[in-house]
Amino acid sequence: MNSYQLVEVNNKNTIKEFLSFPVTLYKDEKNWIRPLDEDVESVFDSQKNKLFRHGEAIRWVLKNKKNETLGRVAAFYDKKSAKKNDQPTGGMGFFDCINDKEAAFILFDACKNWLQSKGMEAMDGPVNFGDRDRWWGCLVDGFEYPPNYCMPYNFPYYKDLFEAYGFKNYFNQYTYYRKVELEGLSDSIKEKAKRLEKNPRYQFRHLEKSKLEKYTEDFRTVFNNAWARFPGVAEMTKVHSRALMKSLKPILDERIMWFAYYDDEPIAFFLQVPEINKIIRHLNGKMNLWSKLKFLFYQKTGECDTALGLIFGVVPEHQGKGVEGGIVMAFADVALKKGFLYKHLQFNWIGDFNPAMMKVVDQVGAHILKTHVTYRFLFDRNKPFVRAKKVNV
Repeated sequence: MNSYQLVEVNNKNTIKEFLSFPVTLYKDEKNWIRPLDEDVESVFDSQKNKLFRHGEAIRWVLKNKKNETLGRVAAFYDKKSAKKNDQPTGGMGFFDCINDKEAAFILFDACKNWLQSKGMEAMDGPVNFGDRDRWWGCLVDGFEYPPNYCMPYNFPYYKDLFEAYGFKNYFNQYTYYRKVELEGLSDSIKEKAKRLEKNPRYQFRHLEKSKLEKYTEDFRTVFNNAWARFPGVAEMTKVHSRALMKSLKPILDERIMWFAYYDDEPIAFFLQVPEINKIIRHLNGKMNLWSKLKFLFYQKTGECDTALGLIFGVVPEHQGKGVEGGIVMAFADVALKKGFLYKHLQFNWIGDFNPAMMKVVDQVGAHILKTHVTYRFLFDRNKPFVRAKKVNV
């Protein structure tokens, strides 16, 4: 430890170092895309991140005697979600490090010791101090593909560093892929969709920007019924859902945001956005006026030919009845028309603890493109490790 110095990130210079270190680390990696600085910093801004109301976060950079930065990391906890685990569990994330076990372990130790001092008994990582759809998981397969917007990309050796320290695989999260075409849909999906089409109590509609407030509330209703019962997933408030839709509004395409209804009550959603990382690649982490002009230029020239499935949810009482297929077929009716911009689909975040959803994406003809791992480290090394419990089985 004598040759290393942990520096807390708490001023403009250390924030700049925290944001710029990955640029140096990945300078020769063609698939890495620099995220927007403001997207990263919003996680650590107590005015923007509601988890600071009942949680804390801390960041460090690691330097050597020559004052060269070797790594970075953040640790955080949220009292509400921490209690939803078998033991109070915090998180660590935004980990980047040279391929050096000693340096990595110093960063891991810093997170562990700080979280222990806050009453935590375990840590998950690498994860986000916020929603799971961003900065979540260690990439272990699919290095030949660039990351999706606000998703992590890392070197293959990260897996070895986490596991050498003692982290265990808590769950896998998969990114699935398929082309936009009818080919590949299972007969089961098609049959169930046709059956629902004949039932007037079911309706499938895409979002309308003119009624954004209504669809925002419909999304929240389904989310809280379909997802908030999962471990580590908090119930969504009106404020949160409005903030989410507001953040998506600049890139929102109503043709790829779909909802299902039963007797006019919302029962499912399939939220997709244009995969904008192809544009973010050109912006060097900044969203200034020039960057905004570049963004609009690339947007107009059709740079985004991939739709990114953010989240798919069906309320429990309508699962297994074909709603998933109905929503996919309704989307297909629009997507297969001439002039539709999107040629590829990626389904961004499907955990191996959710076999029912894995079955759905398999039935729509998608295959696994990338795998991220969410690791868990128990501070009591004698306590038996248990993987994430399966749901919807």
